[in-house]
Amino acid sequence: MLVFANPVGAGSLWFDNLTTADGFPVAYDPHARAFLPMPPFCANRQVIGCNWIAAEHGTFCRSCAMTALAPDPSIANAIYNWAQTEAAKRWALDNLGRWHWFRPEDPGMRPVFHMLAEGPTPVQMGHAYGVVTISVAEADPVLRVTRRQALDEPYRTMIGHMRHEIAHMLWWRLSLRDDFLNAFRAMFGDERTDYHAALERHYHDGPPPDWRQRFVTSYASAHPHEDWAETAAHLLHLVDITDSFVASGLVSSELPSPRWDPYAEPDSERLIHVAISLAMRVNHVNRSMGVSDLYPFVLLDAARVKLAFVHDWLRRGAQGR
Repeated sequence: MLVFANPVGAGSLWFDNLTTADGFPVAYDPHARAFLPMPPFCANRQVIGCNWIAAEHGTFCRSCAMTALAPDPSIANAIYNWAQTEAAKRWALDNLGRWHWFRPEDPGMRPVFHMLAEGPTPVQMGHAYGVVTISVAEADPVLRVTRRQALDEPYRTMIGHMRHEIAHMLWWRLSLRDDFLNAFRAMFGDERTDYHAALERHYHDGPPPDWRQRFVTSYASAHPHEDWAETAAHLLHLVDITDSFVASGLVSSELPSPRWDPYAEPDSERLIHVAISLAMRVNHVNRSMGVSDLYPFVLLDAARVKLAFVHDWLRRGAQGR
């Protein structure tokens, strides 16, 4: 993620800012990738703290307009959790916009989001035919850690959920192309195998013993759809880690140049090598404070080949160049 210029004074702005350090209201324009000091602001600014601009006064920004179902406000903490969830969505969408996905120049369908609060029954997150369902309850760090531990996962965040579920939607968009499907099946396997039976088998029997040799995560081994979604999410993690590293002014001998743009890098192997190298260095810094690794994964050759495949298709952008 970039660090942004202050349009009304000195200093920088970060992606989630609503005001400058002096308290001057600003809003982010995702089309210009810059902050602006004037309305129209998103209609959700006062409701959930959305900091994007809108096309007209009283309307939603591009991100909030994708939310067709908002959570039931009578459920405890629903609005607070929804605000955190929408912030993660904006981050993920802006990342993908660097490759032209879901921007005005994208001729294809946008995702539709159902943001649901949880009552007595948990919400099943997922994607179906362009609709992404998200449990806003997972914005609660206690609940999220509880589920991460129950599922024996090394990483679980709302941005991670967004990247994973939007990746399913991106697969659906790309699957309309015959050249993609043929290449996908050669790399990931036949997604037409029974999905529900595969998940039942995964949760009952666990992943294959050699899953680390072939997949980015154990869950990726469950089915080709999940292999794609997990791999695409990890590509987005790694590219954004690297982009944020560069934007923050940090330097490393691994970087091809001081102002290198990871989103513009055509060489998948170079991108993945640099991203993993930087992530491992930040892991080392995190350990100095006794906190979890930033990127708690080990990626072997087969997983890196899949990451390169996803990078090739996503960087072509929404117009399939």
